[in-house]
Amino acid sequence: MKIGELGKSYEDGEIVIREGEKGDCMFVIQSGKVEIFRTTENGEVILRTAGQNEFFGEMALVENDVRSASARAVGKARILHVDKRTFMRRVHEDPSLAYRIMESLSHEIRRLAAKVSMLEDRLRQ
Repeated sequence: MKIGELGKSYEDGEIVIREGEKGDCMFVIQSGKVEIFRTTENGEVILRTAGQNEFFGEMALVENDVRSASARAVGKARILHVDKRTFMRRVHEDPSLAYRIMESLSHEIRRLAAKVSMLEDRLRQ
């Protein structure tokens, strides 16, 4: 790692987090891409692909539960781990950070709600 670089490097296909494991931090993608997926009895379901400056694993900061999905690098990726203490300190320093994260989560909820509606319509046909 060069001086001034933060985060950890991941190789293509390397697992960042696993569904079902205990989470205690969120992640910010500094470069590259990450695939967020769940494993079902019929195989993997890709929930989304996230890129530079996007985050994932944030539910671990507010819920005392296990990870709901897995994440793996798509190509080379550099990813910053952010624990709850660091996150809270940053929110106190810059309260607009909390708003920006809420905005991003709202967009994701809206996207997932549309997908659920589409799938329910298909099931009714």
